[in-house]
Amino acid sequence: MAEYTHEELMAKVLEVLATKDKMKNKEIATILDVKKKEVDLAVNDLAKEGKVEFLYLGTSYVTLPKA
Repeated sequence: MAEYTHEELMAKVLEVLATKDKMKNKEIATILDVKKKEVDLAVNDLAKEGKVEFLYLGTSYVTLPKA
């Protein structure tokens, strides 16, 4: 498993999200080879900062905010 600081992981999450319209936290964790729990924390912090948004379509996804 890859190891990132919290800040590095937040940056990596943003990089991964830039490649797709929407993703689930589990998909991001698989791509980055980290635990889903770590991605959950990073995504929640990014959402608090307004850098990502949650999208609910029967299930929850994460997406970059629309400009």
